[in-house]
Formats: sequence, structure tokens, C-alpha cells
Amino acid sequence: MIWSFAIVGTFLAALFVVDKLLAAPKYNADNSNHFDGSKFVNPGNPEAHHYGDVLKWWFSGNDKGHWEKHTNGEINQHTPSESNSDNNKITFVNHATFLLQIDGINILTDPIWSNRASPYQWIGPKRMRKPGIAFEDLPDIDTVLISHNHYDHLDIHAIKRLHEQYDPQFVVPLGVEKLLHKHGISKTIHLDWWEETQTEQQLRLTAVPARHFSGRGLFDRNKTLWCGYVLHTSLGNIYFAGDSGYGDFFKEIGHRFGPMHTSMIPIGAYKPRWFMAPIHMSPEEAVLAHRDVQSQQSIAMHFGTFPMADDGMFEATEDLEIARKSNNISEEQFRILEEGDPLELTARKSADVA
Repeated sequence: MIWSFAIVGTFLAALFVVDKLLAAPKYNADNSNHFDGSKFVNPGNPEAHHYGDVLKWWFSGNDKGHWEKHTNGEINQHTPSESNSDNNKITFVNHATFLLQIDGINILTDPIWSNRASPYQWIGPKRMRKPGIAFEDLPDIDTVLISHNHYDHLDIHAIKRLHEQYDPQFVVPLGVEKLLHKHGISKTIHLDWWEETQTEQQLRLTAVPARHFSGRGLFDRNKTLWCGYVLHTSLGNIYFAGDSGYGDFFKEIGHRFGPMHTSMIPIGAYKPRWFMAPIHMSPEEAVLAHRDVQSQQSIAMHFGTFPMADDGMFEATEDLEIARKSNNISEEQFRILEEGDPLELTARKSADVA
């Protein structure tokens, strides 16, 4: 009996130590109407999954979709030119990482260059496709947008390299700035949903709601906020959805800021639906979000890079093609870019909304 208590005690102590090492610093103010004093809540406050649901999914025996590691020769890396106000473009790096070169400013979204979406590089979801831009080929980065603190969206190794090399402005949702401060990065702006800021580079943007969750450790779930961003540019509004399940808030975003010139919308990590629906859109729902925000053109993201759910490497793009056809959306209206593909942005007419 004594040995049983000792084993349980050792296990609990190990959990405590691991959580202390991994957990992100927590938001501790009380000036947000979707912070209940302990944690942040989603739009509409849908029922959240718990650790028991995670175990149920892990041990459910569901068939996992097929993934295969692409060799270096199968992806052409792009070397971007410097940004200038006459040449606006978006380059897909992969997962949720984009290089936006707009109005003479270089902007990165949710940068990850690590080989695993994990606190450790020996365990966790492994990168199956290399980034479309090598880190060494990045232009001078002015601004970095971070949607939330999950490892596949906030790669602290990449963040620290960006800070050391370019000293950009980091824009984050409430509480996430504390993690950056912990690593010696003080040039941060933290935003609540619907809050607007203007960076030193004269980029004006608004943080907008998403339906997701946060956490880097075992017991820090929803202790910091998650969000998307609307960038207010000379071309019109550009929307980066971050990571999100589907909800009515997309219509509100479209009502306030639509039509969007261009949107970046997640389509992957959506199976099984009983588990993933609250936090990740299916490709069919991504098409609905595209319409809700009144997007003139959208770009798919959050697919084919890290195996994080039961859908296979190519299922998200295949299902997006089906969803586009059933909703009369053309390939140009909701694009699937290859890594390193730059998409030139030009002025568009409001009548171009799908």
C-alpha cells in the first residue's frame, strides 16, 4: 500500500513539474467580457471537451488517414523579394504561416519552422512538408501576428529567431504577451476581440473572435485568448482566421468588415467531427465561413503539414474541392496554394464576392 501511494505521488509530482515547465503564463486581469475570472470562453459558450474526451479519441481505434513525408525535391522553396507598396502579395509558407507583403510591410502569421509541433523535437506531430520559404530567405520582417499559443501556431524557437534577427512588432491575443516577455521579447501589442491597433509600421488591424481554445501545458487550458485578425490595407480588408471551429461570429465579422479582399481560412484537422467540430472547421464549413465574411477570394490553410487529427494528408483539399463544387465556388475564389506560391494581390470590385 505504501508503494502504491509512493507511485501515485511520484506520478502526480511529475505531472506538476511537467506542467510548470510547459504551461504558458496566464492572463490575470479582469477587463474582458469573455473572461470569466478564471478562463476565456468561446462565442456562444459552447460545451468544451475535456481530457476524458481526448483519451476517448486517442484510444477510439478510428482509422487514421494516410500521411507520407515529402522529400525536399517535391516542394519548391520560394525566395521572396523585398516588399514595396506597388507589389502586394501573399506567399503560403505552409500550415498557418503566410508571408504578407502589403503596403510596403512584411508580415508573418503564426510562424512555425520547427520539425515538430511540440514542446520537444523528439515527440509530437512531425512536419511532413518543408516550409515554402526557408527561414534564412525571409525578408526583413516588420510585424508578426500570432492567433493563439498552441505549438503549431506559436513556435517559440521561430519567434526567438525572428526577434533576434529582425526585432519585429509582435501582435498577440490577451495573455499571450506574457509568454513572449518570459523569453525576453518586450515589443508586443496584446488585443481583445474587436480591439484595433496601429503598429509602428502604420499597419492598422483589428483582432476578431474565433472559436477555439488555448494551452501549452496540462492545466493552463483557456488561460490566454485566441483570435483572428482583420488587416485594414490600401487594397481593402484582409482576414486571417487563425484556428477556429465554425460559428455565427463569422457573419458578424463579415457585417463589420466585409467584403474581404482576401481571407486565409483553415480547412484541416477536422476528423472525427464529434471531437473536432467545436475547434476546427471542416472544408464544407470553411466555404460557409468564406461566404459569411463576404470574401472576394480565400486561401486554404492548416492542412497537409502536421498530422494532428484523423483526416489524412490530402483529405482536406479533396473535401474542399467537393465543397467548392457543391456551393458553386470556383478554384480562383477559394484557392489551394502550394508551398512557396506567391499570390499577387490587386484591387478588386465589391461585386466579386462569391
